[in-house]
Amino acid sequence: MKRELILAVAVVLSAVHQIRAQDAKTQYPNMAPKDQYFMPDRDAEIALARSAAPDSVSRDAEVMVMGPHGYETAVKGKNGFVCIVERGWTAGMDDPVFWNPKIRGPLCLNPAAARSYLPLTVKKTELILAGKSKGQMVEAIKIGLDKKELPTLEPGAMCYMLSKQGYLSDDAGHWHPHLMFFVPLTKAETWGADLPGVPVFAAPLPEDRLTIFFVPVAKWSDGTPDTAAHEH
Repeated sequence: MKRELILAVAVVLSAVHQIRAQDAKTQYPNMAPKDQYFMPDRDAEIALARSAAPDSVSRDAEVMVMGPHGYETAVKGKNGFVCIVERGWTAGMDDPVFWNPKIRGPLCLNPAAARSYLPLTVKKTELILAGKSKGQMVEAIKIGLDKKELPTLEPGAMCYMLSKQGYLSDDAGHWHPHLMFFVPLTKAETWGADLPGVPVFAAPLPEDRLTIFFVPVAKWSDGTPDTAAHEH
C-alpha cells in the first residue's frame, strides 16, 4: 500500500510539474484589486494557518496574519514554530499563480525556517502591499540578500503543508499533504528529485537563492489519509 501511494503521488507530482512548466501564458498577468488577497475574517485566517500542521505542533506555534501593510503576529507562540498563510507572490517570478488572488498556502515553519525563510515572505508581502511591481519586489529582495539585510537559509529549514483547506493553484486546489525543505540554490539531482518513481520534486527559486524540495506524505494534519493519492 505504501509503495502504491508513493508511485501514485509521483505520477501526480510529475503531471503538476509539467503543467506549470508548459504554461507560458498566465491567467493572472497583473495584480488583482488588493482586497481580493485578504481574508475578511481574522479568526478564519488563524485557523487556516494552524491547519498546516498537526495540532501537536500548531497549537503552541506563533500565528501571523496578513494586515493592510504586511504580516503581523496574531497569536504568540512558545515552541519556535510559526504558522502563516502565504499568497501567490511567494511563488517563483514566472509561476502562473503569482497574482492569483485565490491562492492561500497554509504552512507551519520550524524554528530554522521561521528565522531564515519567513523574512522573505514578510518582506515580499510588505513590498507588494506597498504597491511595488513584481520586478521591483524581485530587485528589492536581491538588494536585501546582497546587503545581508535578509538572512541566509539555516540548515534544517522546513515546514509542514498538510492543510485540506489550502488553495495552491487552480489546477491542483489543495493538492496533497507534503513537507517542504528549504536549501540554498541547488540542483534537483542532489536529492534525486524529479526522476521517474521518485516522490520528490524540486522548485528552484533563483531570485530567492534557494530551492524548495517537496516531499509528499500520506496524511493530512487532522490525521485522515490523502485518499486522492489512491485515485490516480
